Amino acid sequence: MPTTILVAGGAGYIGSHTVKYLLKNNYNVVVVDNLVYGHKEAVLTPNFEQIDLADKSALDRVFKKYKIDAVIHFAAFTYVGESVVDPKKYYWNNVVNTLNLLDVMIENNVKNIVFSSTCATYGNPQYTPLDENHPQNPINPYGKTKLMMEQIMADYEEAYGLKYAALRYFNAAGADFQGELGECHDPETHLIPIVLKAIKGDIPNIKVFGTDYDTPDGTCIRDYIHVEDLADAHMLALEKIFKDNKSIHINLGTGIGTSVKEIIQAAEEVTGQKVPLVYVGRREGDPAILYASNNKAKELLNWTTKYMDIKEIIKTAWLWEKGDKFKSNKDYLTVN
Repeated sequence: MPTTILVAGGAGYIGSHTVKYLLKNNYNVVVVDNLVYGHKEAVLTPNFEQIDLADKSALDRVFKKYKIDAVIHFAAFTYVGESVVDPKKYYWNNVVNTLNLLDVMIENNVKNIVFSSTCATYGNPQYTPLDENHPQNPINPYGKTKLMMEQIMADYEEAYGLKYAALRYFNAAGADFQGELGECHDPETHLIPIVLKAIKGDIPNIKVFGTDYDTPDGTCIRDYIHVEDLADAHMLALEKIFKDNKSIHINLGTGIGTSVKEIIQAAEEVTGQKVPLVYVGRREGDPAILYASNNKAKELLNWTTKYMDIKEIIKTAWLWEKGDKFKSNKDYLTVN
């Protein structure tokens, strides 16, 4: 099994939690991050190299210095709206720079990678729950860059023997149970931290986009998966491809949908405070219901989501929000 893991983007939200999880499971971990969006304070391993994936020579030096066995790749730009107005930024970083990483891997005979993909590769859902056989028709450049990398890795497998796990996330949520790590965006775009910031008074209110969807309470339904469950899935996926020498494509979600109103109610119960909110019209492009089938992850990885209760997930996020650890005007590098 691999022993020394390079985590690209390990100073970011999901990356930093995964680094902590790997360390807890006795892996040697090396983090590379340019800190444009990540936080040095979130890196819990002494093996840290501040480099950009655009710098192939620096990346090659890292591989030779630490004798890397496998890679987990989180480093990406992830704002859907920004990808529409500035696609060049996304194709250069998410595709070209990832190609640099793959090339350096091949040159150093490292043939196993876990790749952070996204449910955005599916586009508008034709059915729910979404399984891995759903057509992939992304509707924005962000989703297109992730699908493009899945296709490129398949070609690299055919030509160079690369083995990969493409993990398609749904809505990453929550925080480290010790309050040491958490989610921090500026501007914040994810529902749970926005709700908690409104409760704290950091922002005046939250906007609920649409109350007339064809759902039980009229608001959108999404699949919220705790970040530690995601970390566990990354480790299991890495061990799986290393053992079986086969590439895999897997959804990561709970298989349970939770509505916007249910999130708000759960946050009020956890904090004992009311959420200031404003009801506004629908946002263009928001599907009514989006949640995962995680049967394949259960079958192939023997993976189970430990944190299914949305209130438990929100409790961890609230612990983090109250702590105000290492927050700045930078964004966490997140994938959803």
